[in-house]
Amino acid sequence: MSNVFKTAMLLAVLTAMLVLLGGALGGQQGMLIAFVLALVMNFTSYWWSHKIVLAMYRAQPIDEAQAPRLYATVRRLATRARIPMPKVYLIPTETPNAFATGRNPQNAVIAVTAGITRMLDEEELEGVLAHELAHVTNRDVLISTIAATLAGAITYLAHMAQWGAMFGGYRNDERGGNPIVLIAMAILAPIAAMLVQFAVSRSREFQADATGARLVGAPGGLARALGKLEMAAKALPMRADPATAHLFIVNPLSGQSLARLFSTHPPIEERIARLRSMRLA
Repeated sequence: MSNVFKTAMLLAVLTAMLVLLGGALGGQQGMLIAFVLALVMNFTSYWWSHKIVLAMYRAQPIDEAQAPRLYATVRRLATRARIPMPKVYLIPTETPNAFATGRNPQNAVIAVTAGITRMLDEEELEGVLAHELAHVTNRDVLISTIAATLAGAITYLAHMAQWGAMFGGYRNDERGGNPIVLIAMAILAPIAAMLVQFAVSRSREFQADATGARLVGAPGGLARALGKLEMAAKALPMRADPATAHLFIVNPLSGQSLARLFSTHPPIEERIARLRSMRLA
């Protein structure tokens, strides 16, 4: 329960930041608008975020006849995890990677790239799929999507505040409309939102690694897979949207500059070390 409480608090902080930024822009009316915006974005993320993400990467559903090995592995792991068989999608790119999406286990989707099915051996692919199913059973895919949505909204409002303060477009009569305070908040709010989003994403990766290793019964396959995927991401970076990069098992932007410093994923070396130090009964 501690992880659930921690994540809920982080999401509450993001919502509060969005409301406060709305207040800085438009007083009480701005706070109300920002609060309603947060509710609408959370509702939209809950029901349709998985369809939006799958469409972004041109992912197509595949059946058992098209990928018998992949399907058999997902079905076996889903049975062990005691969840319904997720839908399986294929992303048409050679960069090996994978992600899970969906608001709950009954609506879960596992998406893998064409490259990952060719690069990894049976045990390594099983480890990756177990990691993604762990995100489903831990119910943190939806949480991370909402966190990203709220963080994006905060950043957007912050840009509006910066331009408005510079050109005198916003006045808050209730608080004096101090443009310096508004600019400072506009600069700090997206940075804080980014840090909160990273905290959600990084903690969930460690948890999914551990849960996935227990689901398989051994951490070795996932540990080897992470090493291969990290090298492939550096050699052949994926054309991914930074707003959805946190969904993938390894950062698809890791080949780009400053991606490591501002990564939503923990260092691969640390993840591998934690997996190799696990003692499964």
